[in-house]
Amino acid sequence: MTSRQRHAFGFFHRLQVRWAEVDMQQVVFNGHYLLYFDTAMSAYWKALGLPYMEALQLLRGDFYVKKASLTYHSPARLDDWIDVGIEPAHLGRSSMTLRTAMYVQDRLLVDGEIVYVFTTLGPRAKAQTLPPSLRELLQAHAHGESMLQVQLGTWAELGGLAAAVRTAVFVHEQGIPAELEWDAFDTNCLHAVVRNRLGQAVACGRLLPDGHIGRVAVVQALRGSQAGRLVMKSLMGEARAAGHAHVEISAQSAVAGFYRKLGFVSYGEPYDDAGIPHIRMRAALLQEIEAIG
Repeated sequence: MTSRQRHAFGFFHRLQVRWAEVDMQQVVFNGHYLLYFDTAMSAYWKALGLPYMEALQLLRGDFYVKKASLTYHSPARLDDWIDVGIEPAHLGRSSMTLRTAMYVQDRLLVDGEIVYVFTTLGPRAKAQTLPPSLRELLQAHAHGESMLQVQLGTWAELGGLAAAVRTAVFVHEQGIPAELEWDAFDTNCLHAVVRNRLGQAVACGRLLPDGHIGRVAVVQALRGSQAGRLVMKSLMGEARAAGHAHVEISAQSAVAGFYRKLGFVSYGEPYDDAGIPHIRMRAALLQEIEAIG
């Protein structure tokens, strides 16, 4: 492989070399490149729209590494930014071979292949056929197709999916009492649910008739993906179509930066809701829909 093949990769994950990863020769210790690949794999599953553990449970299987091989070309040093490329090289009956290459800008550091075998669950795992749905998903991602789809509808249509996401995020993860999570507004709202190619709900939100967006939630494994943006883009678009000049959201202070990137600005004083710091935010719709799109 040469550095000219960098453009063959449709997925990259960027990471920076840390002090603890440099050896006595002042270059990255060779064993850390497999760690870099493993770190990039977590981001790769996120790019596929798959919460890893939940997706494997749905597929009724697990992955084990069968073979890992790397060829070293050039060393990385402290504070270098490394781009780790991943792409499917071969999908067998029960295995998938992922090709990887790592670069500092256009300088090739290492390249290689990792072979994973899809197995049954349990202590006596054995190889089983790679699920067609996963095979199609991997191929679709390699062709640049979207991994997530947003669906709009009423609570009667989407309430089950939205409730599962909100329960996982707000009730189980954040510890909000269940009786505070559910209110009478749900039946009068337009709801947005983002689903991956396996049909799993990974994000949700709702638009009240007055133009207030609320209950925006993304499952933990998919944060940092496009799931949250899809929810906001769809609900802001619907608010604009309904004639609203702006939308408002009562944002958790810890994620206010996410909304600022979408054009929201804060106003008023911070406050607590269910023991969690919040801030009110507002976005003008005409300019923000253009900025998001």
